[in-house]
Amino acid sequence: MNHPLDLPALHANLRDEGFAFVTAQVMRTLLHGEALDDWDAFADSWNDLSPDTYLAASGRHRRRRYATFAAEREGEIRRQPAQPHFQSRSYNHLQGDIQRWFDPILPALADGASLHRILDFCRDFFGSLAPAARHWHIETHQFRIEARRGEDGEPTPEGVHRDGVDYVLVLLIDRQNIASGTTTIHAPDRHELGSFTLTRPLDAALVDDARVFHGVTAVTPLDPDKPAHRDVLVVTFRGVTGDLPP
Repeated sequence: MNHPLDLPALHANLRDEGFAFVTAQVMRTLLHGEALDDWDAFADSWNDLSPDTYLAASGRHRRRRYATFAAEREGEIRRQPAQPHFQSRSYNHLQGDIQRWFDPILPALADGASLHRILDFCRDFFGSLAPAARHWHIETHQFRIEARRGEDGEPTPEGVHRDGVDYVLVLLIDRQNIASGTTTIHAPDRHELGSFTLTRPLDAALVDDARVFHGVTAVTPLDPDKPAHRDVLVVTFRGVTGDLPP
């Protein structure tokens, strides 16, 4: 992508390669950074995530909150009532075929300017790649991956995978005292197509989930005596053929 506003080039990149890495500088332009007027509170909310109890039994340290939204091609993006997150075992061999309930994203943030600007961008961007999609089911995940002395943090404990949706945005919120956390993109035969590391807030990965697999390498603390974490927002879009809830 040669210019921050060269959306056709970014569309072509995703169509041709199945993924795109977007730098924080470009992403801020695409999101109209001035519209993110609650960003400080939004980013700070990652300090108030609940432990992912579904992973705790296996010694993995992840915190998260979750919310779902519904959208049409135009108009309001509507937050939906609380519901579980579900993936089939064919997409998540570690935690598939179970309904996982997580604490919701806090209402002030779920209805706030930053998240809705991100969702508006995704709806318009992904919608331009899928003109036949009339409706979208949207899932949003706040993730904090923690690394400790002798215990690497695993952003994708299920390994290289697909999410079982149409499109994915991974947006870096913060990283503190960690090394690695490299995103890798893979073809269906699992050979690597590319890799990059989200290092600055608003660095982003855009992924065509129907075409490619993705994973993230483990993160390790630079100083094992200090807290270490990787904070991301993951947004998934799945086209819906029937009517959406009101």
